[in-house]
Amino acid sequence: MKILFALAVAMLLPAHAYAAHWKVDYAKSRLGFTAQWSKEPFNAAFKSWKADIDFDPGDLAHARADVTIALASEESDEKDFDEGLKGAIGFAAAQFPIAHFVTTGFDRKSPNDFVAAGKLTIKGVTREVTLPFTLTIEGNVAHMRGTAAVIRTDYGIGEGEWAQPTPVAHEVTVTIDITATRA
Repeated sequence: MKILFALAVAMLLPAHAYAAHWKVDYAKSRLGFTAQWSKEPFNAAFKSWKADIDFDPGDLAHARADVTIALASEESDEKDFDEGLKGAIGFAAAQFPIAHFVTTGFDRKSPNDFVAAGKLTIKGVTREVTLPFTLTIEGNVAHMRGTAAVIRTDYGIGEGEWAQPTPVAHEVTVTIDITATRA
């Protein structure tokens, strides 16, 4: 009877109940990207984004991350470029206000090195993305850094004359630097 009760309780628990939940410290975290513009780096960051993260290095089967990014929150040191990037031939932020990344799985490469597989949606287009990252956990604080390469034209970013690889390269490097506390 005790075994049946234990099985019934286990079946009622959500699948991610085993992975630790992390609360992102947005003041110490950054989500941005770099693209080559006329062979010079163009760096930008998103000022508004949310990440829901459950992660335990010892239980990758139950790990998950779900990230939403407010595309209109993009900012760089080039205000003229920002307006164009948020516009119709860029992110089309008025029509597609958010980008969404959700993980589909994790692999461990070494004690502190992982790869997250997931799906990134921008402008209604979804593509598979891999995100290699390093993770250090000290007590209840985690620090994660990673980069993912995406092709901007795969998401319809840059149309017409901007679809060419010059002056803006097709490959964009997404950069993630997150500090979080175990909830």
